[in-house]
Amino acid sequence: MITTHALTGMVLAGGEGRRMGGRDKGLEPFAGLPLFAHTAARLEGQVAELLISANRNLDAYRLFGRVISDTESGFQGPLMGIYSGLRAANTPWLLIVPCDTPLLPDNLVARMLAGIQSADIAVAFDGQYLHSTVALIRTALADDLQAALKSGERKIQRWYARHNMRRVDMSDCPDAFANLNTAEEKSRLEAQCLSARNVP
Repeated sequence: MITTHALTGMVLAGGEGRRMGGRDKGLEPFAGLPLFAHTAARLEGQVAELLISANRNLDAYRLFGRVISDTESGFQGPLMGIYSGLRAANTPWLLIVPCDTPLLPDNLVARMLAGIQSADIAVAFDGQYLHSTVALIRTALADDLQAALKSGERKIQRWYARHNMRRVDMSDCPDAFANLNTAEEKSRLEAQCLSARNVP
């Protein structure tokens, strides 16, 4: 069983936020906190260290954890962020979560650790979709990913498929993986969350 001391957590918040008007999605306010803080909270106290993958507004993110930026500039996508995390982690395992899924299950870490079994990569599966940016990855794969990136690979699932990968069944809570790409989606989900809080 993978222990807390063997696990680094990382929030992916290094994107361009193009569908949100180019704003830094991770810092968008959501139910009283920056959006990324909700996903960071799902890892709190369950990892040896929390990393935040960000490429701008670094000082704001540093309030929550150690910030790392992509090893190559130009917003090259989440696979580059994953590679940077694999290099920066000081543990055998890296658990990644995206900054725009504020409803991730509270027991996400335990379920991902249980689901990895003997594989090198475990990815959350909601019964219909594979959520590539909710994944547990062996950090020893950093060199392999570096080679893939140098060859031009930018598709996460294509790189995952080259390795011993397991799906972690999360079909009991598919709504927990709702991700927010636009301001409209964010406003709608935020209203639902605030309304649920006020239900007696």
